[in-house]
Formats: sequence, structure tokens, C-alpha cells
Amino acid sequence: MKEPARAPEIENRRARHDYAIEDTLECGIELLGTEVKSIRDGKMSLAEGFVMARADPPSLELHGVHIDEYPPAGRDRQHDPRRVRTLLAHRREIVRLATEVKAKGVSLVPLKVYFAKGRAKLLVGVGKGRKKGDKREAIAEREMRRDIDREMGRRR
Repeated sequence: MKEPARAPEIENRRARHDYAIEDTLECGIELLGTEVKSIRDGKMSLAEGFVMARADPPSLELHGVHIDEYPPAGRDRQHDPRRVRTLLAHRREIVRLATEVKAKGVSLVPLKVYFAKGRAKLLVGVGKGRKKGDKREAIAEREMRRDIDREMGRRR
């Protein structure tokens, strides 16, 4: 019996390098049908994306994310690949994020898009921008941890 194809997890690996992620929030995304099909094919880029939070009225918007057109839909049923998309979350969560973003150096960054129970979800991270030296420290720490794990594996 054939297993159903798993929907891809599209990750923004650059975000964890450029930002120190302090908190995360899972949001729904308001998408068109052709966008959902394109995401299921893995044709999406989160690299240049960012999230805008407004407290009055409470809203979350996803900017700068590229979702390729879905060719089987035809020429007249296509979506705009870079349109602003609305994110779905509870009002109190949106207001909390909007107040956190007001602090200097804090940004909302899209981390990952995945499907849960057939619905597209976006993992949004509250991150503080890292300086060049901080990035180097993080890389050195990650390599040190990897070396320790490698040595522990050899001893078993």
C-alpha cells in the first residue's frame, strides 16, 4: 500500500543565524487555493520575509515572502507571488507581540511553514538582532557542542 506524500516543512534557517529567538508563536495563514498547492509542492521562500504587528486594530501581516505561482491552475487564476498575507492568531497574542516589537532591536521573523491537520501554519519568532561577534560566538558554541557529541559517541 502506498503511503501518502508528506507535506514539506519550509524553514528559514537564516533567521536563527541572524536573530536570537526568544519566543515563538504558531499562527494560521490566510491563503488562496493556488498558494496552498504551491506550498505543498515546496515552492516557497521565507528568507526575505518579516511580520508586522499592529495593536490597534490587532492584526499580524506577513510581508516579503515569495510563494511561486501554481502553473496547473492556468494563467487567469494565479495569485501575486509577493502579496501581503494576513496571519491568524488570538487577539491577546497579537497585542502581546505588538508591545514586544516596540522595544528597540526586536523583530518578528517567520521561522517555519508546515501543515497541521491539513492547515498551513507559520511559526513566528520574536528575535533580537545579533551582531557579527554574537554570530561568531554562536557558531563556535555549536561546533564545540558537535565535537563533544562526536567524542561521546566514540566512547560507547
